[in-house]
Amino acid sequence: MRPNIIYIFADQWRKQAAGFMGEDPVITPNIDRFAQESLVFQHALSCTPLCSPHRAALMTGRYPQSTGVYTNCKNGADVMLSPDEVCIGDVLKGAGYQTGYIGKWHLDLPEQNKCPEPESGARDWDAYTPPGPKRHGFDYWYSYGAYDHHLKPHYWRDTPDMIKVDQWSLEHETDMALDFIRTKGSDGSKDPFALFVSWNPPHSPFELVPDRYKEMYSGRELSLRPNVSSEQLTAHTGEPFESGDEALLRYTRDYFAAVSGMDEQFGRIWQEVQKLGLSENTLIVLSSDHGELMGSHGLMAKHSWHEESIGIPCLMNWKGMIRQGGTELLFNSVDIMPTLLGLAGLPVPSAVEGLDLSGDILGRSHTKISSAFLSAFPGRKEAIESYAAEGLDNRRFGWRGIRTRQYTYVVHQGYAPGDDVQRVLYDHERDPYQLDPLIIKGLPQTELLMALEEELQSWLERTQDKFDLSR
Repeated sequence: MRPNIIYIFADQWRKQAAGFMGEDPVITPNIDRFAQESLVFQHALSCTPLCSPHRAALMTGRYPQSTGVYTNCKNGADVMLSPDEVCIGDVLKGAGYQTGYIGKWHLDLPEQNKCPEPESGARDWDAYTPPGPKRHGFDYWYSYGAYDHHLKPHYWRDTPDMIKVDQWSLEHETDMALDFIRTKGSDGSKDPFALFVSWNPPHSPFELVPDRYKEMYSGRELSLRPNVSSEQLTAHTGEPFESGDEALLRYTRDYFAAVSGMDEQFGRIWQEVQKLGLSENTLIVLSSDHGELMGSHGLMAKHSWHEESIGIPCLMNWKGMIRQGGTELLFNSVDIMPTLLGLAGLPVPSAVEGLDLSGDILGRSHTKISSAFLSAFPGRKEAIESYAAEGLDNRRFGWRGIRTRQYTYVVHQGYAPGDDVQRVLYDHERDPYQLDPLIIKGLPQTELLMALEEELQSWLERTQDKFDLSR
């Protein structure tokens, strides 16, 4: 019998921000207990650490180079997930699953890119996605595009009428998810259900968290990571943040508060699955779309190749089927869709570029994975325009890298025309906080560096990426 699937992913939740990891001093008792009963991925990665690119890879099993979703779906860039892509929702619905999607979608074209006053009331990056092919097989729909007012969220169902809510988005979406699970899990149907729940917090603005969670960290001494610097905080792409110890500690406390609130909401869902007697036939996955640097290397947000940015939590639980403990599998964004389909016993579409690692998870096979491919692109409106003015394609720049269990190797060609090329190597065993990278000027000369460069080149060829390593 095919399992029910509950796939929950938060936005900007880094793998270090879970109590059981023993890294960030964050309070997550429900997730900690869940981890003890689940398979925990030590090397789950966001192939392009940004909202829309990861989401597109999650849905399609394909890299941004293939889907075209290389940056966020936003004003100033006509980027969206094509209705022609075959997504996990399409496959699950075709196989008889009852499908649902709740929360942040962020894969549709912002409506204001086409119309200044959309009927739905969507503004800026937001969009109402109407029923049809752009929903990619998800029948139950309670969603929005991109909207960061966490304490006063809004949603759309099957009409442009905006549903405004005066409740923290995570709590409200959990309420909706519980209704879906109770209805589908107890309706006597032989058809399994698949529910995707996309939580926006702990994404910024960090301060938009209910006070009861902030109080958990009020006055607490926080130990920050050894690689944190607060003097001049910026995003990797250059946007400035309020700097200084006071600002960083405020961000951090609020971020941890949101994670603790998320922990409580996750606990409600997990408890309901157990209460309904669905544990033995339900695959629960808890993950995120990318991390949050939170001052590491003087950086905020995401988009960089550092562990706090690319490293995501990933816990899988299917009672009696998936073993408990840790796994060293390199598990990239593009591997999620084919692996979930494999666990459900469904065929993987031929266009998928990720790996079906269900056999490894179920203990039936052992896949040799030498590296995971990582990439990021200049995507800000100003950057796109500056490359175009020089007759250049912005998608051929930014950075590309590979992550092995021991190394991260990156070639960075910048976010603006004329930026210097930089090669960087990190040895995670020797330098777990990435404080002492090897900066390579010119082309690689040592055997290790040449092998890593060759591996990266093979990934560029496999994904038909025009990024030029000979620059």
